[in-house]
Amino acid sequence: MVDLDVDLHATLWSVAEAAEAARVSPNVVRNWAYRGRLEAAESDRHGRPRYRAIDVIRAEKATRERARRSYSLQAA
Repeated sequence: MVDLDVDLHATLWSVAEAAEAARVSPNVVRNWAYRGRLEAAESDRHGRPRYRAIDVIRAEKATRERARRSYSLQAA
């Protein structure tokens, strides 16, 4: 379980930890990075990306807000 009682600006998460914290699949986290919505803060010694906790939370919030958009139908 990911501990959210930490300094979110300094804490770095792996893809799996970020996914667990955001309650999404790891592929969603990878898609955020691919689409430019989430930037890796650094890489671990194996070259895997590590993300700032605050950036993951912001990406998750933005995704949820985009999902809530409603589009009105315009009469022709």
